[in-house]
Amino acid sequence: MQEYYYICCMYIQRKIEKEALKLLEFFPILGIVGLRQVGKTTLVKHIKKILPKDTIYIDLESSSDYALMEESELFLREQENKCVIIDEIQRKPLLFPLLRSLVDRKRVAGRFIILGSVSPEFIRKSSESLAGRIAYLNLLPFSLSEIRSITPMNKHWVFGGFPEALLAPNDFFAIKWHENFVKTYIERDLPLQGLLTDPVKLGKILRMVSSLHGQILNYSTIARSVDFSVPTVKRIIDFLEHAYLLVTLPPYFINTRKRLVKSPKIFIRDSGILHFLLNIGNLKELLANIIVGASWEGYVIEQIRNSLDSRFKLYYYRTQDQSEIDLIIEKGNSIISCIEIKYSAKPKLSKGNNMALATLNCSNNYIITPDTEDYPIKNNVRVCSLLTFLEKYLPV
Repeated sequence: MQEYYYICCMYIQRKIEKEALKLLEFFPILGIVGLRQVGKTTLVKHIKKILPKDTIYIDLESSSDYALMEESELFLREQENKCVIIDEIQRKPLLFPLLRSLVDRKRVAGRFIILGSVSPEFIRKSSESLAGRIAYLNLLPFSLSEIRSITPMNKHWVFGGFPEALLAPNDFFAIKWHENFVKTYIERDLPLQGLLTDPVKLGKILRMVSSLHGQILNYSTIARSVDFSVPTVKRIIDFLEHAYLLVTLPPYFINTRKRLVKSPKIFIRDSGILHFLLNIGNLKELLANIIVGASWEGYVIEQIRNSLDSRFKLYYYRTQDQSEIDLIIEKGNSIISCIEIKYSAKPKLSKGNNMALATLNCSNNYIITPDTEDYPIKNNVRVCSLLTFLEKYLPV
């Protein structure tokens, strides 16, 4: 069974519901975290219909539900035979030790489902109180594999995976949704989560990072642009990465005599947010922008990341002599796949790519493009589209 997102009389399947239902068979508490507007509430309301036991839904952003939880211990004790869903739990952090106490008194599977907008503070508080009692799932914006039958890949690439933006009736409303999301996120959500930074400077940091999308992370460059210290910028970048807005891709190290680039690459996770920050409003503007190659690279990496489980680790490879590969997939200290990402209908491997492939000695190598036939370009190297890779060559 999978989650469905309901809009315009249509459900869109999500992939994490099967795992959520499985975890609820063992863990007393399931925590689902993610950015606002990714569909957490829709997910649990659908799960609510499937669970074999009675459920009750509490939304702590509702004044009446918040008031209901003023006597939370008494109320929750009365619901001990039900699955209690608590949305936006970060608004009442004192619930964490109470949930621990209730679970320890009666430890049964599927007692609570808690939802929260991601923040490092939320993870820290809940993990300290609920360790050993809770399993976490991260709900991200729609991935390409989830919406491929609903909307074209290019639309998903341009407008990203947030449901309201992706499924907006036209480009104008998608752009307006992103505008309001970014404004609210900077001015309200991040301060509530504990990132007390000047909203104007925080907006500048996000726009600076968007211009550096896909490049080696240089804290000093960002710090100079907003007149912050390097340690302050590091703290903000780390916070935003834990909040699933940014992501860094670490370099891959092997035992060679070559000097390797040691800093990570940085990306805006959702391509729609990236394009809004760069003032790109449609596919034509994206294709005419110098960022198109880096945008495509980040989009491909994010779709692959969202399709793999935690056993797989992602890296890039680059040495000072220009030997490089965009993406390495590793599992158990072994390289599973090497991937070069090209926005081209007739991709070719560069000298640096060939040098890297020779050094890394992987038998499964790919060049991923937006839309090409699936064919070998040389021994152990295939050219294919992103969709073909996700369907045929994704490691399992």
